[in-house]
Amino acid sequence: MSQDNNVKCPNCQTTFKVDESVYTDIVKQVRDQQFNQELATRLSVAEREKATAVELATSKVEGALQKQLADKDREIGELRLKSKEALVEEVSKKEEQIRQLQSQVEKAQMEKQLEVAQATTSIEKERDQLINDLKNAATQKELAEKSLQEQFTNKLTHKEEALKLKDEEIERLKDYKQKLSTKMIGETLEQHCETEFNKLRATAFPNAYFEKDNDARHGTKGDYIYREVDQEGNEIISIMFEMKNENDQTATKKKNEDFFAKLDKDRKDKNCEYAVLVSLLESDSEFYNTGIVDVSYKFEKMFVIRPQFFIPIITLLRNAGMKSLQYKSELNVMRNQNIDITNFESKINDFKTGFARNYDLASRQFKTAIDE
Repeated sequence: MSQDNNVKCPNCQTTFKVDESVYTDIVKQVRDQQFNQELATRLSVAEREKATAVELATSKVEGALQKQLADKDREIGELRLKSKEALVEEVSKKEEQIRQLQSQVEKAQMEKQLEVAQATTSIEKERDQLINDLKNAATQKELAEKSLQEQFTNKLTHKEEALKLKDEEIERLKDYKQKLSTKMIGETLEQHCETEFNKLRATAFPNAYFEKDNDARHGTKGDYIYREVDQEGNEIISIMFEMKNENDQTATKKKNEDFFAKLDKDRKDKNCEYAVLVSLLESDSEFYNTGIVDVSYKFEKMFVIRPQFFIPIITLLRNAGMKSLQYKSELNVMRNQNIDITNFESKINDFKTGFARNYDLASRQFKTAIDE
């Protein structure tokens, strides 16, 4: 700078003079301005370098981050792959378990179906068996009804014949009582019965045994024993007969009941099924005059008859015995077929024990009708 300390304004081109102190200040200001400019330049460079460095650092950081992200992505991919494989394996296990469970369910269903089929088959067999049993029972019932119907028809036929014989015998017996002594009456009653039987022996009773009871080993004996067997030797019927009569002039009047105990003993001793008292005692008794009287309420299988019912009682008991054999044969067949025939057997027993009562009632009613 010159000594005159002149300063020219760059704007207005005016030159002015300044003293030393002012000049010093101006120089200082200039220097400060240059410094600031340089400083600003350096700061600018520094900023650029800083930006470059930051950019470079950022780039490095971004690269590192990108690498880390890539590594993480790779790890994630690996983890996902492992997880997927583990999941696939787990799913496979679950599917296998499901297949096993389904197999068990199908097996259980097949077993259940087999059990149901077996149970159904068993029930159907039982149903068919019950149907067959019902059919067989119905058939047996029809046979029983038919047999009973035939029996009752035969019984009615024999009743008519017996009633006819009754009327004929009444007159003959009246004559016997008037003409014969006590001894002769008894003997004639036996002879009468034997004669009546012998009349029909060859035609009606070819396989029958009818003879005097001469066996007194047990202390007593009856009058006659009747036995009959079938072609196979099976006993159809057996009867112990006792004939009793007395004259009206006999001092001691006997009753039919007086001979029941002895007749029952003789029946059992000689192993006979039935006991029959042929009696003219108590001739005025309406009870015994009915014809065939069942007294089994006092002694088992015992009957009291008037002489005119001698042949009918044999016929009735014989028919019952033959039916009994037939029923027994049918019962054996039904037993072999496993059919319950308890009621059927009961009917047979009821018939065997009750047919005489029915006949007695029919005879009594017939007699009452005749008396009236």
